Amino acid sequence: MSTELTYLAYTAILSGSLWVVYIASQVLTNGFLTPQNYIDPTPRPVPLWGQRAHRAYLNAAEAFAPFAVLTLIIHITNKETSTSATLVIAYFWLRVIHAVVYWFAVPYIRTIAFTLAWFCVVGLFWHVMA
Repeated sequence: MSTELTYLAYTAILSGSLWVVYIASQVLTNGFLTPQNYIDPTPRPVPLWGQRAHRAYLNAAEAFAPFAVLTLIIHITNKETSTSATLVIAYFWLRVIHAVVYWFAVPYIRTIAFTLAWFCVVGLFWHVMA
């Protein structure tokens, strides 16, 4: 499997697993769900780190689609190069950094990681269009 598809798979499992931290904050704060929680969808209160974990998960899920589509286009059109490999590797690690610094409320680094990851997606787009 190519580097691009390998890191697409890594990014998929990362994006699809970030909810675990949010659920951990729910259980640690409020205990396990009760039957009433399934009837009333009102979110239970969680600490700030749990709220940040939820936002990190939502952000990763939202950002995944453009990355995945462009990576798959690169693979299907046989445009995989060292540039595209570097961009997908960088995107994955920047998303890891983004999630961790989001959880721990590290100022500025989160925005930098998010923006650099977006530049990777833009780079993938230009790679596709070239």
